[in-house]
Amino acid sequence: MYEVLNTINAPEDVKKLTNEQLETLAVDVREALFNRLTKIGGHFGSNFGMVETEIAMHYVFNSPEDKFVYDVSHQAYTHKMLTGRKAGYIDDAHFSEDSGYTNPEESEHDFFNIGHTSTSISLVTGLARARDMKGGKENIVAIIGDGSLSGGMAFEGLDVAGSEINSNLIIVLNDNEQSISENHGGVYENLAELRRTNGQAENNIFKAFGLDYIYEENANDIQAMIQVFEKVKDVDHPIVVHIHTQKGKGYKLAEENREAWHWAVPFNRETGVPTISFGEDYTSITGEYLLKKANADKDVLLITPAMPTSFALPRAERDALGNQYIDVGIAEEQAVAMAAGAAKRGAKPVVLTNMTFLQRVYDQISHDVCINNLPVTFVINYTNFDGLTDVSHLGIFGISIFSHIPNLLVLAPTCREEYLAMLEQSIDQKDRPVLILIPGGAVIENQTFAELGDVTKYQCAVKGSEVAVLALGDFYAKGEALAEGLKKELGHDITLINPRNASELDGETLKGLEADHKLVVTLEDGIVDGGFGQRIASFYGASDMKVLNYGLKKNFYDRYNPDALLEELGMTVAHMVASVKNILK
Repeated sequence: MYEVLNTINAPEDVKKLTNEQLETLAVDVREALFNRLTKIGGHFGSNFGMVETEIAMHYVFNSPEDKFVYDVSHQAYTHKMLTGRKAGYIDDAHFSEDSGYTNPEESEHDFFNIGHTSTSISLVTGLARARDMKGGKENIVAIIGDGSLSGGMAFEGLDVAGSEINSNLIIVLNDNEQSISENHGGVYENLAELRRTNGQAENNIFKAFGLDYIYEENANDIQAMIQVFEKVKDVDHPIVVHIHTQKGKGYKLAEENREAWHWAVPFNRETGVPTISFGEDYTSITGEYLLKKANADKDVLLITPAMPTSFALPRAERDALGNQYIDVGIAEEQAVAMAAGAAKRGAKPVVLTNMTFLQRVYDQISHDVCINNLPVTFVINYTNFDGLTDVSHLGIFGISIFSHIPNLLVLAPTCREEYLAMLEQSIDQKDRPVLILIPGGAVIENQTFAELGDVTKYQCAVKGSEVAVLALGDFYAKGEALAEGLKKELGHDITLINPRNASELDGETLKGLEADHKLVVTLEDGIVDGGFGQRIASFYGASDMKVLNYGLKKNFYDRYNPDALLEELGMTVAHMVASVKNILK
């Protein structure tokens, strides 16, 4: 197995191969992809589609002198194998050494940690300008695809590349006719026209930006791609190399269902069936509720920037919603500003995306939505510390980023019943924008849940004394465990409070604790700096109340073990009980 791949330790080894060996290398690379992805999962479709192109790139160019910048970088697995990191794919013991994205700490052949879309063209304009200032001559190459072209930053990059860069800059556009889900936006209509005309259509968006352009239909043909790259190598001006690949090539199931195979959990290669089961989760609960709500209320408008799969919204059901559903493509700013406009006109807009991507629209949320105090509902997934753990996809900064924006109510539900009640109340109210943090982990049922009421008021679950535990959102279960542990150690009930929101202080409840409590402990699923707990500590600053904040440090954590991280941060029940006892002494 891996007859040729085993001989590849650096890009110069690729250049020594015969045409026949290059084809065998492609077979080896796909086998290595299967080995890793069937066992630990990862981005599937785009990597299987880019095998031949990336082999040809390393055959023609001279990395790392020539610089490759992968947009999103989840299509860079072949590149990693050809630059000394094949062990992360062919040897199970080395899987953890390779991130799912480009990473300069791994290799000199990677130039940026990249996990978000639409940044590569802007990044390479900077590399190109600095090269020209310093008298360099290397090729600068951006590789962009999987719907990234719809992002506003990609257009900004194209605009600057076409008008301000007068030297070598190569933009490889991987057109596999697919984003995460189907493509959306007028730019993809133009790509389709260019494909139909073999690149000869008079209407050419890249030429409109002032860029040179070349098209290659057979991008899964190594020899064809070698010829293309030899044509553009050392070009003295910016050029777009538009290539057509088959997403998921080499695996029939992925070729036929590109949306489902954009990213895969560990699976059985023969059947495609996942080998792990997550059971019911809040994602499926969200999708079921939103579809039911939209069908019952014709004012509800679901808006997503290319993330329907994060909310279990099947293609047929979302298509059936007609004007009540829109995927704006990878364009978060458009999604939020569009929601602001829809709310102003009387609709009930719901914006759906992941926390890591919501970071890109701070200005639209603050300026377009919150200054205008428009009733937009943001339903945000992967806000938890044990969800996505790659450094580029962390959701742990959300509370600190958004909870201080005026008018924005940030809700942190603790269970299924509370979550659904928050969704219902938020979508139907007209008073203010609301951001709901979808809980992480297993679904928690609360059969005693009655009604939501005023969510700016904290909810006291247990009235005790001496110590009060304020446990936010999906850390509420940890708060319950801590309260029980403290009760056993101290011999009396500990006050346990569900704050329910991360943005509004309930001064009445907090002031009331001063009479018979010495210590307030806060727990939150996010970084402590600028978060919920520090706001509580600030409230008590002039009083005798002590405050102990638990959460994550302000770090760019990467591929960590969540349980080990809690241990390291002293957030196990045993550690926290010991700390509380020490403070009380």
